[in-house]
Amino acid sequence: MNFKEGEVLYFDKPLRWTSFAVVNKIRYHISRKLGVKKIKVGHAGTLDPLATGVMIVCTGKATKRIEEFQHHTKEYIATLQLGATTPSFDLEKEIDATYPTAHITRELVEETLQKFIGTIEQIPPAFSACKIDGKRAYDLARQGGEVELKPKTLVIDEIELLECNLPEIKIRVVCSKGTYIRALARDIGEALHSGAHLTGLVRTRVGEARLEDCMKVDDFEAWLEKQDIVIND
Repeated sequence: MNFKEGEVLYFDKPLRWTSFAVVNKIRYHISRKLGVKKIKVGHAGTLDPLATGVMIVCTGKATKRIEEFQHHTKEYIATLQLGATTPSFDLEKEIDATYPTAHITRELVEETLQKFIGTIEQIPPAFSACKIDGKRAYDLARQGGEVELKPKTLVIDEIELLECNLPEIKIRVVCSKGTYIRALARDIGEALHSGAHLTGLVRTRVGEARLEDCMKVDDFEAWLEKQDIVIND
């Protein structure tokens, strides 16, 4: 393996880790193995700390492929709690409002999900990495500032209802770059004339890279020891 020339690695991001922390950990082990102070390492698409799943990490010259990977179709398995919302649209923040769910049936859920398939407009969450005047939206949101984000056009290829244990549902979503599943949860809740927030999220695929192809971050150091690595270019 030649990490300076460029390698593409697939990881299963652990729960509560930031994407940045994963990159730091991988960079640390590679730098130590190569005996260098610096090596380029980057990821091809942020996952929220409360999400797990496929994260593509590129090293060296392969970091030039990051944008290519970012445009690949992604698949997620999302668990939504209906009847309650949070400011972050997930479990990062406490529930701020509750809504009726007695009118919601499996049939209504399936019918509503179909409305999101195709090209849609989505307002990103305030607690997101989107930039407003050069500042991250989540920094402004956490400071209690006003966060107004413009709708983005994106594509939802597929939505499938996997489980329906009302008021909880589990869905599979296949979508384009830029889709916030937390924002989709918010919009599904509103479309059901209720509320919703995300209680679990797994990214199961990015392009051809699937969850079963991914390595655990904790296994990386041991895996690295077994590789035939080019130390000097």
